[in-house]
Amino acid sequence: MRKYLQLVFLAVSVFCSEILLAESRDPVRILDLRTLNELDLKEQEKAEQLWDIMHTTATLQGIVNRNSPRLYIRYVKNGQGENVDDYWWNKYRQAGQWLAGRDTIAYTELSDVVTVFRKEIRGVVVYDSKVASTSNIASSVAGIENLIAVRYDISPNSLYTRLVLQGPKLAVKCWLVNKDGSSLFTGKGRIAGTGQPSTGSLKIDPYVWFIEKYLKKGLCNTEYAAYYIDQFWRTDPTRTVTNHHQLTNHDFFVSKKAFFFDLSPWGDEPATDDPTQEEGLDLQILKTFLQEAYKQNKGEKFCYIGGFPSWIYKYTQHAGGKHEDVATEWEFSRIISAYNAFKDADAIGLGALANSSFWQHFPLQEKYPQKWVTHQELMDRGYLNRDGTINFQGRNFILFYVGDYDSSSWIAQTTPFLWDEPSRGEVPLMWSVSPVLAERVPMVMHNYRVTATPNDYFAAADNGAGYLMPGMLQEPRSVSGLKSGLSAWAKHCSKYYQKWGLTITGFVIDGEAPGLDSDGLDCYASFSPNGIVPQKMPLTLLHNDMPVIRADYDIVDHDYRRATDVIVERVEKRPVPFHWFRAILKSPSWYKGICDELKQRHTNIELLDAPTFFELYRIYLKQHPDAAAGKITMN
Repeated sequence: MRKYLQLVFLAVSVFCSEILLAESRDPVRILDLRTLNELDLKEQEKAEQLWDIMHTTATLQGIVNRNSPRLYIRYVKNGQGENVDDYWWNKYRQAGQWLAGRDTIAYTELSDVVTVFRKEIRGVVVYDSKVASTSNIASSVAGIENLIAVRYDISPNSLYTRLVLQGPKLAVKCWLVNKDGSSLFTGKGRIAGTGQPSTGSLKIDPYVWFIEKYLKKGLCNTEYAAYYIDQFWRTDPTRTVTNHHQLTNHDFFVSKKAFFFDLSPWGDEPATDDPTQEEGLDLQILKTFLQEAYKQNKGEKFCYIGGFPSWIYKYTQHAGGKHEDVATEWEFSRIISAYNAFKDADAIGLGALANSSFWQHFPLQEKYPQKWVTHQELMDRGYLNRDGTINFQGRNFILFYVGDYDSSSWIAQTTPFLWDEPSRGEVPLMWSVSPVLAERVPMVMHNYRVTATPNDYFAAADNGAGYLMPGMLQEPRSVSGLKSGLSAWAKHCSKYYQKWGLTITGFVIDGEAPGLDSDGLDCYASFSPNGIVPQKMPLTLLHNDMPVIRADYDIVDHDYRRATDVIVERVEKRPVPFHWFRAILKSPSWYKGICDELKQRHTNIELLDAPTFFELYRIYLKQHPDAAAGKITMN
């Protein structure tokens, strides 16, 4: 029997090796879409051309890259004008890297690539230009049914004409519009193919159709969801950066057979993109999605949501609503957290990300460990006296939360001009990166670790392995009424923290959710034992052996001299000698400028590396019972 099993194992090994060898021989198809960045999107036809090409490409990528990396695109530019897709391709194309020696074939026409992969797709899902939400439904169906998404448009040069009516004449397997171009979803009567009464909303009826036809039948992967703007983007494509259509972001979630949505989190007003709907209808459907995902995930696995409220387009005061931008961000986070879901926050500005379905196959190391500081090292460096007391010498210690790296798109786009800046490594920085970003941009995460200097230390970004509000995991869960999600969160985070050598959660956004209670603190102590920084806590606290320091202040000024003024002022006001500051997308030279300025002013303020800061802070708490018990208040 043992010999038989050995032979079976050998056969399987040979088979797998042959598959890997075949994949390595299969050339990568590279589709160059850079010219789309030059289109004048004030012209409706050009905006439609961009939308159609990017949407069909993303759904095609999701299908053909599902099991191996085969199709790559060149498109996304960051705020500095650099092509991000070329940057990452070139990095791993070098000798000894993952893509070295891989054969490639270049294309400039999407139709040619569709022809290459025609056998990989079953056909087309066609959606309705007049019903914006059908574009997101099309992405959902595309992943589940192995179909590419194409917008209905019979004009001579449209993609629909070139792929369906002419050219390869791909078969339409799913119609989200009537074959004559009239709308299948009308907001009246009954919803086509479901027997369900219409909600009265053109926007919402297609979501109900998808929930009944696919979601409730267990046909999609409820461990993944995508929150990206629908066709409404075409009404004003120049309102923000061009690539914020975020269609490039779809490919990964198509590969995972995820569900897509674009819904308001507010229950006290109609959605701004559907003002005649019943108040709170968007929120009702959002909760239906989340409840069904929770049910199918059995409350044990979290739903990974890519995306962020498109606040400049929808659901905020920018779009005629009554809520502010951050409030909308927090409300969405509060709602999804109540159903065991978190977001990978592809926010406006740097929100575009391409090729994640390709990069998801990047081979990571088994673990990326980090070293913690010892008390002997603290003594040797003069921070700790021989009797175990802290050698302050009148000093105040500060720590920067170097963020916000809670988004795959943000770290992919900013690496060339922030991480690669020559000043990195000159001062100690706590780079706060969500470890769950390794799902979509593992190549970025790997690059950070293998190119880090001794002064680069990593903590988890808000709020662990994904952005949610942990207070909404605690019972009672007012939004959902579900049982506690804390143990599931601890299990989820532990896996990522162990792989990436994380023991600090650099920031916990509580927002409008409850603060962490004793059970919540126990949860974080189980995977983040060396420290957390929540918003709704006493100024100082030692929970068992986990140091807790309340989030203090965001340093937003781009001028490091004025930023230093704020730091000095805040330090003078705080009654403890440990101080945390948050900064967003600041360069290493900015942090160095602050450190130099503090020295030039002969202040008593010193920037520490994260292990030194939190270990000294833990020692301080143990030696100051009032501080450990949370009894210290601001002056």
